Amino acid sequence: MKVLLLENVHSRAAEAFRRSGYEVDHRAASMSEAELVEALQGVSLLGIRSNTKVTRRVLESAPDLLAVGCFCIGTNQVDLVAASTLGVGVFNAPFSNTRSVVELVLGELIALARRLPEKTQRMHDGIWDKSAKGSREIRGRTLGIIGYGNIGTQLSNVAEAVGLRVIFYDTADRLAHGNARRVDTLEELLGQSDVVSLHVDGRPGNAGLFGAEQLAQMKPGAVLINASRGMVVDDLALRDHILSGHLSGAAIDVFPAEPKAQGDPFDSPLRGLDNVILTPHVGGSTQEAQEEIAGFVSTKLLGFVEAGSTSLSVNLPEVAAPSGDGVHRLGYLHHNVPGVLASINQVFAETGANITGQSLSTRGEYGYVVTDTDVPVPEETSNRLRELETALWLRSWSL
Repeated sequence: MKVLLLENVHSRAAEAFRRSGYEVDHRAASMSEAELVEALQGVSLLGIRSNTKVTRRVLESAPDLLAVGCFCIGTNQVDLVAASTLGVGVFNAPFSNTRSVVELVLGELIALARRLPEKTQRMHDGIWDKSAKGSREIRGRTLGIIGYGNIGTQLSNVAEAVGLRVIFYDTADRLAHGNARRVDTLEELLGQSDVVSLHVDGRPGNAGLFGAEQLAQMKPGAVLINASRGMVVDDLALRDHILSGHLSGAAIDVFPAEPKAQGDPFDSPLRGLDNVILTPHVGGSTQEAQEEIAGFVSTKLLGFVEAGSTSLSVNLPEVAAPSGDGVHRLGYLHHNVPGVLASINQVFAETGANITGQSLSTRGEYGYVVTDTDVPVPEETSNRLRELETALWLRSWSL
C-alpha cells in the first residue's frame, strides 16, 4: 500500500507506516485540488493537516483511497458527506494538541496585557521605551471563552490557576469547570470580558461569527485572541477597532486565507499594528503535540486498514473491533436499513461458518458490521455478501 503525507506531518507517522511495510511519500507542502487528483492515483492512505482541501472531486478521483487522516483537530477541510458515500474513513486527533493551544493562548494573553509586542519591536529598533503605560497584570481580570470544548475547558482551568476570573459562552450544554461561570448570551460575555478567546469549530455556521457588531460590543480596552478558525473573525473590522483605540490589542493564529507552504508570502490587514501578535497557525505546533498527533492518527489509520477498526472515525459508524490471534474477520459497510444484520447472518448460517464475535454500529445513513469467525470465510460467502443490495464494501483480514 502507498501512503501520501502532506504539510510536514511529523516523521513519527511515516516511521509507523514504514514499519508496517507501507511505501510512504512524505512532503512538506499542501496540494491543490488538481495536484491531489493526480497524486492520489494508487494511494491507499492520505495524511493532511488543515491546509489541504479534500473535495468530492478529489475523493471520486481516488479509487484506491481507503482513508484520510487529519493530523490536527479539525476535519472541515474534508468533504465528509462525500467520504461517507464512498466509504472512505476519516480520522483526526481531537485531543492531542489541546495543551499546546492553551499554552499559546495564555502566553499571548500575558504578552498583550503587558504590551510586549510593541516593547520588543522598539528594542529591536534601538528605542528604550521604559514605560508602564497600558501595561496591566492579568490577575483579577476577566477572561471570556467562546466555545467551551476540549480546549476551552482546559484554558479555563489554567487561567483560573494564574488568577483570572473566567466566564464562558457555548451553544451546547457544557458543565462549568472550577469557578468558571456560564453566561446566557454572547453579548453578556463581550460586555464583561477584558480578554475574549475564541475556541469554536469549523462548521459553516461559524463563518463570520465575529464581525463589526460583536467587536463593538466588547469592553473598551479589551483584547481578542483567535486560535480557532480563520473564517470566524472579520480581520478588516478588527483592524478598524484596534486603530480606533476601542480594542487595545489582539493575537491571531489563524487566517481566512493562509499560504500553502513554508516560506510563502503572507499578507493580512492586521500587519504592522501595535500590540497585535500574528502567528502562522502554530497553536498546536509544538514538538510534543505534533509527535503525539502523528502517533495517534497513524495508529487509527493502521487499525482501520489492518483490522477494520473505526474507533473515533468522524464519518463512519464506530466499531472498536477487538484484537485477537487466529481470528478471521470480515468488515461490512452498508446502508442503514432494517434487516441487514439478519441478512448477513443468514448468509453465514447457510455456509456453516461459526461466528466467534460480532459488532454492529450505525451512524445516520450507514451501518458497519465486523464479524469474526474461527476459520476463513469461503470466497463464495464473501461474494454473496458483496451482492447484497445494502453493501458499500466488504473487506477481510486474518489476524
